[in-house]
Amino acid sequence: MKVFSKEQIYEGDKLTAERQNISSTDLMERAGTQIFNWIHMRMQGAQVPIHVFCGIGNNGGDGLVLARHLITHGYNVITYIINCSDKRSKDFLINYDRIKNVTKDWPKMLSCGADFSEIVIEERDIIVDAVFGIGLNRPPNDWVQELFQRWRASKAFTLSVDIPSGLYTNKAVEDENAVVYANYTISFQSPKLVFFLPETAKYTVQWEVLDIGIDRDYLMQTETEVELISKFEVLPLYKPRDKFAHKGDFGHVMILGGSYGKIGAVNLASRAAFGSGAGLVTAYVPKCGYHSLQSSLPEAMVITDKEEAFIANIDFGIVPSVIGFGVGLGTAPETAKAFEAFLKNNKTPLVIDADGLNLLSKKKALLQLLPEQTILTPHPKELERLVGKWSDDFDKLEKAKTLSKKYNVIVLLKGANSITVYQDKLYINTTGNPGMATAGSGDVLTGIISGLIAQGYEPLAATIFGVYLHGKAADISLEDYGYQSLIASHIIETIGEAYIDLFKQPEQSQEQEGQQEKQG
Repeated sequence: MKVFSKEQIYEGDKLTAERQNISSTDLMERAGTQIFNWIHMRMQGAQVPIHVFCGIGNNGGDGLVLARHLITHGYNVITYIINCSDKRSKDFLINYDRIKNVTKDWPKMLSCGADFSEIVIEERDIIVDAVFGIGLNRPPNDWVQELFQRWRASKAFTLSVDIPSGLYTNKAVEDENAVVYANYTISFQSPKLVFFLPETAKYTVQWEVLDIGIDRDYLMQTETEVELISKFEVLPLYKPRDKFAHKGDFGHVMILGGSYGKIGAVNLASRAAFGSGAGLVTAYVPKCGYHSLQSSLPEAMVITDKEEAFIANIDFGIVPSVIGFGVGLGTAPETAKAFEAFLKNNKTPLVIDADGLNLLSKKKALLQLLPEQTILTPHPKELERLVGKWSDDFDKLEKAKTLSKKYNVIVLLKGANSITVYQDKLYINTTGNPGMATAGSGDVLTGIISGLIAQGYEPLAATIFGVYLHGKAADISLEDYGYQSLIASHIIETIGEAYIDLFKQPEQSQEQEGQQEKQG
């Protein structure tokens, strides 16, 4: 799914009005009606008080359309206008007149500085936030902030229209008290990038996209900087197997890592490489890892370094398809020297994780030696060592883009919504869960991505697909183990089920079944 920027959304609205021969007011009517339909389907006329707070721009206009439809369908609605400026949008004014024609209870005008004592909101009520939209470019004033805090204190269910008020689409929040904390956000046509970033995702617990009929050609043809990755985006990447294929067709992964006490990381990565479909896997480890790997993973081949406890001399007589480097490696001085010598001669595709990243951060000149489209898989601290501290999530993304462009590498930012960064493009993953916050989960990911590259997937496709499979396998494992008991080995065990799930049809919801019954 494409994630459109604020500027692209404005352009899409404009082109839609032109190509469909409708006015911007008609498009607003369409958007507000879609929100009403969403609410009406769930509430079915329930007489819970609904407090609709509208700004005086287009987001407020959407709120007025919604309020009008709620009123005409018999809901218990109280509408408010947050009147803190003389700059009212044309479509807001048109819908302000329209709502006055359907009710004697005109919207309550709340001018800046007004007393809030007459506004009574109970925990069982519903708040609709239609105050500020995507056009916000400065923090709300203190009076509006106080209103938002009153909403939060009420504990009433809060539904935001398009984006929680006070949240920007393209920059960080200055004051968290100036943003609405929404239980649910209905986003028009496309989610917003801020729904997926650690510092801003907390402002909406859940979100959903509503189709408001933006021009299809525009949506299909417009290139976006951000893409949301789900099953439907990764399914076209999948490479089916030929009936007469053999193990040599699916590549040879080398997992190069391990040190005394950390051979398990190599075991996990190697098992995951097999689990993702690699034909052959060789583990390159210090001598101390030989017996444990040969006995615990009989499918893998093992090559050992001359040293007992760490890697000091990377030398092997095979030609792997890809090398997953760094898991459990350690950063001993001898290992650092071996890594540098290896990079000076290596032409094999690389996936670098863990201590491989730490070695790069200690001597950043080594980044220039990486093959094109090497995949770096840092968690936040490893990224910080590579690019320095960042001021906020947007600054972090810019630093990751700079790193990607400077060295032509793929940077995978691991997190709740892992983001693959390549050049100026961001690919946001949608699978995974908090149970993955466990030792070895990253090693498994390194193995999965390496296994995909070995099978012939391009590095970017392997990263996007690998992150999806990794998260989906963990989601499947969650059903049996829960968040607390999920371990990295469980993720490996369900990679196969994650593949199978790609071809399962989505189960029909009760809501969809009900709609079909009505249509029938």
